[in-house]
Amino acid sequence: MKIARLLKDGKETYGIIKNDKVATRQSITYETGVPLPLSIRDFLFDGWYNEIENKISDSSFQDKLENFQLIEPLSNPSKIICLTFNYPNHAKENNVMSPKDPVIFFKPRTSLCGTGSNIICPSFVKQLDYEIELSVIIGKKIKNVDENKAKDCIFGYMVFNDVSARDIQMQDKQFTRGKSFDTFAPCGPYITTASEIPNPQDLRLVTRVNDQIRQDSSTKNMFISISSIISKLSKVMTLEKGDIITTGTPEGVALNNTDIPFLKDGDKIEMEIEKLGKITNTVKFVD
Repeated sequence: MKIARLLKDGKETYGIIKNDKVATRQSITYETGVPLPLSIRDFLFDGWYNEIENKISDSSFQDKLENFQLIEPLSNPSKIICLTFNYPNHAKENNVMSPKDPVIFFKPRTSLCGTGSNIICPSFVKQLDYEIELSVIIGKKIKNVDENKAKDCIFGYMVFNDVSARDIQMQDKQFTRGKSFDTFAPCGPYITTASEIPNPQDLRLVTRVNDQIRQDSSTKNMFISISSIISKLSKVMTLEKGDIITTGTPEGVALNNTDIPFLKDGDKIEMEIEKLGKITNTVKFVD
């Protein structure tokens, strides 16, 4: 299923998307008789999704998707864990090798925004960059999970843009501040449940800036697999329901590529991952 957080006339709801039509929380409740909670987080992770999973075929999907604004699918994850250099060709761009264990940093949840939102960047940032990433949403509270059981802990997937202020990143000699600005984590457009993605290690990823392809790769090029990432991280920290893990970006970013310009005001960024949809955001520099 494709599960979206939605906004219409200033009011937030959520729903299931099918063929550009929406069955909202309200219509699902009415048509199935299951009193769904107001919070999408409660719906996803407290048993309500399982309650309606086999009943959703009874819904009429009567609302048009175009009548809603898609907002970030999860607004309050307890953790957003991001990997670095997990695609060897991207690591090579930076004159390093992909590490055998996850090298991570965290983004704050205030950096999240949805498709259609502006990426708001202060004008003191001079080197703004993009990174397309497959993000994984954890569906169970886990600790020390075996790699062969890690896939069972995934609720779903979405597209993620790890927006980065490279000049600040290089100045700090670490990642967090340059990647933590508000709106520096566009994601979505919705959550695609794991049941729809039998092989997440074979999905095409494409980034376009002003309709020009900048990144074009596949998740099969990851150095550390998704199951291994989850297992290794769970041996360090407890992973909780709703945690977002981003799995690294392929080659084609502006950093260390003299023939690729950094982002400028008004640039339109489109990121698409096969079977997961597309997010589109516009860069806006502000004083």
